[in-house]
Amino acid sequence: MAFWTQLGLLLWKNFTYRRRQTFQLLIEVAWPLFIFFILISVRLSYPPYEQHECHFPNKAMPSAGTLPWIQGIICNANNPCFRYPTPGESPGIVGNFNASIVSRLFSDARRLLLYSQQDTSIKDVQKVLGTLRKLGNSSGLDLKLRDFLIDNETFSDFLHHNVSMPSSAVEELLDAGVNLQQV
Repeated sequence: MAFWTQLGLLLWKNFTYRRRQTFQLLIEVAWPLFIFFILISVRLSYPPYEQHECHFPNKAMPSAGTLPWIQGIICNANNPCFRYPTPGESPGIVGNFNASIVSRLFSDARRLLLYSQQDTSIKDVQKVLGTLRKLGNSSGLDLKLRDFLIDNETFSDFLHHNVSMPSSAVEELLDAGVNLQQV
């Protein structure tokens, strides 16, 4: 048989069955309508309310290392929700301190150790030594927290907007001295 002939016979059979079973037809039509009206009544009695976006501070996974993982658990134990995007929300970024002095020192040393066969190893040694001199020449009282951040880093914006610290408190925090021996 052709497709259209089979379809026509199937529709005729279905129509005949429905015409003979009127009570079943009424139930099949009324039941979904009843459920639909229940959903409408619930929606009308409890209207939706607006809620702001929720941005959570980024947390390191165990593969990032034991120390960053434990710091992420302890520092964000209460799991705060912020209205604005937090620094480091991009995929692959664990923190927003990737261009600070210490992280640059580690990345330079890593690049030096991993790619020491290349011709640029002398330049890398000079970069590492320059960073070490910069750290060695300054005593713990000379270094401020601001020195460990790059110029356009969003840490102060994060503290000001998401933690709701006043600008004066953020400035005092960024001007706090850092003792390298304790670090």
